[in-house]
Amino acid sequence: METYEILRDLAIILFVAKFCGMASRKAKAPQVAGQIIAGLLLGPSLLGLIHPSDFISQMAEIGVILVMFSAGLETDLSDLIKTGPKALAIACCGVFVPFLCGALLYFGFYGYDGFKTANFFAAMSIGAIMTATSVSITVAVLQELGKVKGTVGTTILSSAIIDDVIGIVVLTFVIGFKNPGEKPSMVIVKTILFFIVACIGGIITYRMFKWLDNRRPHTQRIPILGFVLCFALAYVAEKYFGIADITGAYAAGIILCNLKDADYIDDKAHISTYMIFAPIFFVSIGLKTSLDFTDVRFLLFCLAFVVVALASKIVGCGIMARICRFNFSDSLKIGVGMMTRGEVALIVAQKCLSVGMISSQFFTAVILLIICSSVLTPIFLKLLFAKEPATAD
Repeated sequence: METYEILRDLAIILFVAKFCGMASRKAKAPQVAGQIIAGLLLGPSLLGLIHPSDFISQMAEIGVILVMFSAGLETDLSDLIKTGPKALAIACCGVFVPFLCGALLYFGFYGYDGFKTANFFAAMSIGAIMTATSVSITVAVLQELGKVKGTVGTTILSSAIIDDVIGIVVLTFVIGFKNPGEKPSMVIVKTILFFIVACIGGIITYRMFKWLDNRRPHTQRIPILGFVLCFALAYVAEKYFGIADITGAYAAGIILCNLKDADYIDDKAHISTYMIFAPIFFVSIGLKTSLDFTDVRFLLFCLAFVVVALASKIVGCGIMARICRFNFSDSLKIGVGMMTRGEVALIVAQKCLSVGMISSQFFTAVILLIICSSVLTPIFLKLLFAKEPATAD
């Protein structure tokens, strides 16, 4: 592809992504959904103006790494530690039940033909995609209802944060098991080793950043070095430990999230991430998505995927909340609050596609899930909270 054609594609992608994102926000849906729709419009499935290329794929990979870096920076580590066993238990059950249901759903439609086969890894991928939770829509609804700081709201937010961490670990294991000749024990050892190295190196790195932050606060060198850490850890994770590069990027964000200038680093990351790289990533999802519904079995799978993904989060999180002595009404609210899907589900799906574990057609099911959960979650939460008086945050 000629350089001027790349520039043309970038101009079209960014313009249409922004337009569709704004339209999506006006319709009370996440901007992510609009950017994916932009990719569908521009891609081979509809207008055919832009075709997936290596350049777009590489830009999208940078985008997903930066998105996960920002997610790590925005994590409140103290809240994560203080949330206690209830949020951890709810998050674990909210990962296990959807993962199991997703794998069984795939086996039910496409059959099981043994361990370490293509079908097995595709089923594991579908399960991993179902584990993700996106709490941004839920937060907006809870803020509107004045319930963010209530017991239920705090539990939902804390569980969602832990859910994302566990989901990334699950993805790491799933991808690790796919490596030819890799023993399951070695996957576990490498994963544990990475987190040990990340923790030890993270403590040292955090102290260095803290020293620099105290001496030169709010200077550009701090976010620049933050980017260096993000890309370095992403590289080390993939190259030397065989786990997803996004795991390294997320760990880099976690390491820096308690700095005084963590918000400053995140603001600088947002400039490049959400103006250029993230829209390209979400548009690339749409570009790769097939809208061929001639396969009746796949259409039924998509519908079942959405229903099972929503129900399994409600059941998994709701049952564990009940076990943790929440009443039935609050348990149901927690389950519904955890059922939204967004960026993390797309990131997991993209990673599984990049290593050949699923085909691009399954993005159709993921996009349907994101749209349905984004529309239904606010409606259900408002109905569940309707009889309770709003409290000021």
